[in-house]
Amino acid sequence: MKQHLKHRVFTVISKLAGEHNLQVYAIGGFVRDIFLERPSKDIDIVIIGNGIAFAEAVAAKLKVKLAIFKNFGTASLKYQDLEVEFVGARKESYRLDSRKPIVENGTLEDDQKRRDFTINALAISLHPDTFGDLIDPFEGIKDLEAKLIRTPLNPVETFSDDPLRMMRAIRFASQLNFKIDGIAVDAIKNNKDRITIVSQERITDELNKIILSPKPSIGFNYLFDTGLLHKIFPVMTTLYGVEYIDGKGHKDNFYHTLQVLDNICETTEDLWLRWAAILHDIAKPPTKRFEPGHGWTFHGHEDKGARMVPKIFAQLKLPLNEKMKLVQKLVQLHLRPIVLSRSIVTDSAVRRLLFEAGDDIEGLMLLCKADVTTKNEYKVKKYRNNFELVQQKLKDVEERDNIRNWQPPVTGTDIMELFGIKEGREVGIIKNKIREAILEGEIPNSRPEAINYTIKKGEEIGLKVVANTITN
Repeated sequence: MKQHLKHRVFTVISKLAGEHNLQVYAIGGFVRDIFLERPSKDIDIVIIGNGIAFAEAVAAKLKVKLAIFKNFGTASLKYQDLEVEFVGARKESYRLDSRKPIVENGTLEDDQKRRDFTINALAISLHPDTFGDLIDPFEGIKDLEAKLIRTPLNPVETFSDDPLRMMRAIRFASQLNFKIDGIAVDAIKNNKDRITIVSQERITDELNKIILSPKPSIGFNYLFDTGLLHKIFPVMTTLYGVEYIDGKGHKDNFYHTLQVLDNICETTEDLWLRWAAILHDIAKPPTKRFEPGHGWTFHGHEDKGARMVPKIFAQLKLPLNEKMKLVQKLVQLHLRPIVLSRSIVTDSAVRRLLFEAGDDIEGLMLLCKADVTTKNEYKVKKYRNNFELVQQKLKDVEERDNIRNWQPPVTGTDIMELFGIKEGREVGIIKNKIREAILEGEIPNSRPEAINYTIKKGEEIGLKVVANTITN
């Protein structure tokens, strides 16, 4: 244990603990991560006594600034690569209508009891007489070995006191690939309605951490099975279920979505690509139709899904900026490469895809590959081979035609100058004709050819050239 406590921060803390005859402990995630063999740069220090006063002494010794938060009774400092937070040991009690605790001074045992999970209640003594000793009153080490999420106290009380802990339990299970103790799972089911007292920002922060975990389906399955997902993200739960008519059914789009999410996590850590995976089929329930003799259809779900994205982001307090627009674009376009992979790939279809996807084409292709969830190995191989053909075609067309993030070689100003007209309907008509001609391959994506084409199309609608040349 002592080999993990060689940093100068621990040396200084230990020396001051001895000089002031104070019991001081490292506690929580830093200790847990020692046993998980994960690097950790955030250290929580608990002092039996005045945490802020002790932190001031440490900061003075290390010659660093100290941030003090008197309302919370905490202080923090940064030293080299570590962030260290100090707090006096305390016990907590809660009111039913709030997750903000009533705090009193307490013992180490009181402080460990208030921790969310046994694996986060581990403490290491930093006093020189007991330096490196582990204090584990709730058998957190056994739970780490068993890969189990369990609460120090009755989970009903733990989750009722602070309902965000239900989200945290599921987040840790998803991040660490742990199981949640059965009693705790039942407590989440019974306390799910309590999540309404937690701010949306805190809920979404935990949800994003689940999404960023190596296999998010672990977390989403817990969210769904406990009923929490129905409270925090009800529109996603509408994907669940299979309906049959005349012996024909459709796949369960909830579990399909989880598989797509897990698939894309194998190729990217980008949160917003993962959100695109979650929302790519979000409009299938409202677009579901049964066509006799054919089966189930979801026509237009990509368009409706793209229109749903801003409202979903607003409800979840996700950013309504370019991140939202990226997710919206990928939802809108997610069928396009799949359609291309099933048919003969024409240059014009590839140009249009490049034009619409722009720099997000790589992310779109990752989403489309992740969307292949069939268990039929022949189909999987076929789709993968076809996707490779599409990707090569994308590369070839882009190198030749330079369509990605395309800017028209002839602008509206050029058109007005050529024909001596003001901004209006004719300018828009000609600009659209130029774009279509380039995307269809009628003319190359170059300025001289586009100018000649502009003159031709202008004359067709009755315009006359008034400028011999236009500015290059």
